[in-house]
Amino acid sequence: MSDRDQQDQSGENDKGDTKPSSSSGPSRQLFGHRTGAKPWEPGQRSGASAASSDRPAQAASAPYPRDAQYAPRPQADLQAAAPAMGANRQASAASQEPAPSIFSEVDDEAELTKLHPNYKLLMRIGAVILGFVILVVGLAVDGALQAEEVPMPIPFGVITGLATLLALFIIIRIPLARYNARGYQISRDRLRVVRGIMWRSDTIVPFGRIQHIDVDQGPIERALGLATLTLHTAGSHNASVSLPGLGHDLAVQMREEIRAHIKRESM
Repeated sequence: MSDRDQQDQSGENDKGDTKPSSSSGPSRQLFGHRTGAKPWEPGQRSGASAASSDRPAQAASAPYPRDAQYAPRPQADLQAAAPAMGANRQASAASQEPAPSIFSEVDDEAELTKLHPNYKLLMRIGAVILGFVILVVGLAVDGALQAEEVPMPIPFGVITGLATLLALFIIIRIPLARYNARGYQISRDRLRVVRGIMWRSDTIVPFGRIQHIDVDQGPIERALGLATLTLHTAGSHNASVSLPGLGHDLAVQMREEIRAHIKRESM
């Protein structure tokens, strides 16, 4: 090599512009891959496979049995649970039983259905008011007879005593007698109402003649939980029939049952 070629070569080395020589060592990797290689090319997943092979293998879950097997329940547990099962069965059967019907067969010889017990108290309240009026009238008559210029031969207090006895009889006996003389029978197509002590009244109202039904309550009836069922029928004779002394819930139930019957017959 000539001297000029050596100087040129040394000048190039001094400038530091020489290209790096390729080495046979491992090449530079980008993102875990060899230089210039693509991640999807074969052989690039070897590192990941090796890393995954180093992880401990997880235990495989037990396979679910094809046919489930159940252990029989001990006989002692079944005997202990039998009373509770029987009680639950009886409770469910009782809950499925239909509610008692208000209907019965209308028969002249059959016993009448009694009214609500509070109806006796209601009639006794009315009898007390009537007895008080009778007593006041007796006192007024007795005082008027004694105030005349010519006194009557009747001593003072006789008329008042008679009025008192009459008031007590009305208060004690009449409400109980009226309560025992009243009653009703209801079937699926008619209502029978019986009342009266000296003059008895026995009325049968077919549901087919009923036009509308009322359930009435006064202030005292509302306080006692009572109501009056009134049936308005077609025609002039007994155009309205009243049944007092019913419980409010029973009166409403009877009204709805009669309305349902009328609706079924009209369809």
